[in-house]
Amino acid sequence: MLQWLIFILVYLIIDYYAFQSVKTITKKRVVYALYWVLSGLVIGNLFYQMVLNADAAVRVLTPVKSYAFGFVLSVFVPKVILIFFLIGEDAIRLLRALYRKIVGAKTQQSGFMASRRKFISRLALGIAALPFGALLYGMYKGKYNFKVLTYTLTFNDLPKAFDGYKITQISDVHAGSFDDPEKIDYAINLINKQKSDAILFTGDMVNNFANEMKPWAPNFGKLQAKDGIFSILGNHDYGDYVDWSSQAKKEENLKELITLQKNMGFDVLLNESRFIERQGERIAIVGVENWGEGGFKKAGDLKKASAALNPNDFKILLSHDPSHWEAKVVDDHYHYHLTLSGHTHGMQFGIEIPGWFKWSPASFRYNQWAGIYRKKEQYINVNRGFGYLAYPGRFGIWPEITVIELKKGGVVA
Repeated sequence: MLQWLIFILVYLIIDYYAFQSVKTITKKRVVYALYWVLSGLVIGNLFYQMVLNADAAVRVLTPVKSYAFGFVLSVFVPKVILIFFLIGEDAIRLLRALYRKIVGAKTQQSGFMASRRKFISRLALGIAALPFGALLYGMYKGKYNFKVLTYTLTFNDLPKAFDGYKITQISDVHAGSFDDPEKIDYAINLINKQKSDAILFTGDMVNNFANEMKPWAPNFGKLQAKDGIFSILGNHDYGDYVDWSSQAKKEENLKELITLQKNMGFDVLLNESRFIERQGERIAIVGVENWGEGGFKKAGDLKKASAALNPNDFKILLSHDPSHWEAKVVDDHYHYHLTLSGHTHGMQFGIEIPGWFKWSPASFRYNQWAGIYRKKEQYINVNRGFGYLAYPGRFGIWPEITVIELKKGGVVA
């Protein structure tokens, strides 16, 4: 409770400071009232959903709680932007006042200062309106704005029988966040339309509980690929973010999730590998359990997962957290041609201009956070995620279905 009181206090301080920009540009009390009513409603709803609600004791973000958080984020981020402008203006005014006091200069006319303050406030409000609108759009439309991203990767040592082999990658379903069956069916059909040879899922099927996936199992059970559907576990699949009544309950939840995936037709790889064969040649699908830098679970065992492989096998590695790639994979004595990861979600917010510019707050945390990267003749694709978590939306970083075609010979297309 103390943490929540501190959070609300900080929120109100920022709120009050941001309110000064509103006071600068208008004297209408109805505008003031609307400002504080909206602010009170969003923070009050979040407090109710997270603290006072009967289910608050369970540390799980349901869709209702996610929306409560999303609305707070939508009004909080613009206010933070506002106060940066206001603090900058106040700092300049303070420095000018100190300078005049030291040198004995005459005080500038108050009318000019008020006019400049009004201009800065209007500019700040205009800029702050952009993330406000973007975050609301992301909740309304962006979270199901599925995009199919296609790549062609060329390898000199790709077995000839697999020239033109096509894989579809999906990641980070987070089924516990979904609220629209029609949109999910649309995405499943979109995946099947790619007619890929194999579908590879790179972890985080649920937020915490296996039963989050049960309502959506019939949807995902419709996925089809000639050579099968292969999957691994992500950090959320282990139930590490829930206070379980016993270790046995936690282990039972994980077993239930694995069984559920198998019943959907997924081949779950737990530090193990599978071979896909064509015309006497083969490629290896290697799946490790979650391994992430920092405080994330490190259950992934690359050596164990590759025990059945030969050094010269063509290898596609499924590893949920992209930090595993640089930390363990790239310098491994085995050559892993292509690693497929997810985990970052691209922070579900950013700016992308294909071929020109790509940015997200995720770039501050991960060296590889979205798309294709290359190092030491090895590649990683970091999928932006199929679903969403916490903030119930996406803007700029859309939900992704990745299609990769493997080609033999030459360089990257």
